[in-house]
Amino acid sequence: MPNLPIALAYKVRRRLLALLRWRTRGVKVLAFDVEGRVLLVRHRYGRSDLFMLPGGGIARGETPACAAQREVEEETGCTLRDVVPIARYEARAEGRRDTVFLFAGTTDDVPRADGREIEEAGFHALDALPATTSTATRRRIEEWQGRRPRSSAW
Repeated sequence: MPNLPIALAYKVRRRLLALLRWRTRGVKVLAFDVEGRVLLVRHRYGRSDLFMLPGGGIARGETPACAAQREVEEETGCTLRDVVPIARYEARAEGRRDTVFLFAGTTDDVPRADGREIEEAGFHALDALPATTSTATRRRIEEWQGRRPRSSAW
């Protein structure tokens, strides 16, 4: 069940960003363990039924690479190493203007959901993703694998 205060704050924030047409910048991360499995999270707000790549907003004065490391650490407790930029995407969903930076990295840590934003976090084999993995996450993984051309749109 979604956390009601965070779910409400999420909806209000999304609506305000769309109304103000505010440009946002964020990160998503393909974090892999030593077995080559990808880290996926399930949020406690928004589409809480979907597994997605960990990520979030870039703080003022923060580099996208630092944001990628921080977000993985905050959401899952995992320390991200060998961080490399993969691509930059533009998203225009719901009237918002988002720039999303995709990074890849590795971790030796066991993920644990933060219990505030994240309901579930775990590694998944690339050929056995949960049925409820988001479409955008599946696209990014297929691009990573070279199974589809890289798009500039999220």
